[in-house]
Amino acid sequence: MKVGILKGLLYYKYHPFLITFFSELGAEVISSEDTNKNILDLGVKYCVDEACLPIKIFHGHAASLRDKCDLIVIPRIMQLNKNEYICPKFCGLPEMVQNSIDGMPPAITEPVYAASKNSLYQWAKAAGRKTGSSSLKIKHAYIKAYEAQQLHVTGIKDDRHNMKVALVGHPYNIYDNYINMMLVSKLDKLGVSVETMEFTQDFLINLEINNLYKRPFWTFARENYGFAVNAAKGKRVDGIIYISSFNCGTDSIIIELIKDKIGSFPFLTLKIDEHTGEAGIDTRIEAFTDMLERRLENESDIPTHG
Repeated sequence: MKVGILKGLLYYKYHPFLITFFSELGAEVISSEDTNKNILDLGVKYCVDEACLPIKIFHGHAASLRDKCDLIVIPRIMQLNKNEYICPKFCGLPEMVQNSIDGMPPAITEPVYAASKNSLYQWAKAAGRKTGSSSLKIKHAYIKAYEAQQLHVTGIKDDRHNMKVALVGHPYNIYDNYINMMLVSKLDKLGVSVETMEFTQDFLINLEINNLYKRPFWTFARENYGFAVNAAKGKRVDGIIYISSFNCGTDSIIIELIKDKIGSFPFLTLKIDEHTGEAGIDTRIEAFTDMLERRLENESDIPTHG
């Protein structure tokens, strides 16, 4: 059996689990290509106009694999942490894809609740049964997949340059180089190091969250707010770049909360969609970098007094 895995959305964080699980069940795993112009064009063709760029790109990955596999994985991710949820588009993603793209193969669409090992195992049992595997084989595959995921390290923490920015946003915007137009590489060439959320301990993120009037119930909103505010307060970085999909409702709220909290701390929002031009992105990050350089120079010129 050929099982299709799509390189979109949370693939960048959780692909070791999916690939190991289905490989251990004896399936041939067929992954889609890295995101490219053809994938984007397919996504724009099949997805509804109102969806954000990452959802459109996921449709493109699905369309690119529809004739290449016997079974396709369309994760209906509901929960990653207790008492928190994911963007509503994830909940309806299987229906969006299956109703928009004709000729799709049978799909694994069971809800994913990953707040505990046991709840994730329930998904594994349902998904494994669709491959015709025995309960014992599914349990073995789940254990191997969980171990592979635990060993997987995500995140960027580069200390090579004097200037550093916190790169904030949903994982698929940060780690899909086609979506963000090689942003990390561009910053590196401008002499700017990058740090992402994964290197801030969860208790520090929650300390910042506790100062809000109400705790966000979206996982990525909590993480992005806590990381950005903590990085600014601790002055571990010289500025913040928030990469956000146009039309993202949770981002529109969290960005304003961050800006309100950090005051005059340097902050740049990069909004992306299928129409975003690379030249415009280049101009904005170059201007932001120049501003950071001038700011650092001015601060170094201030005399210190004993």
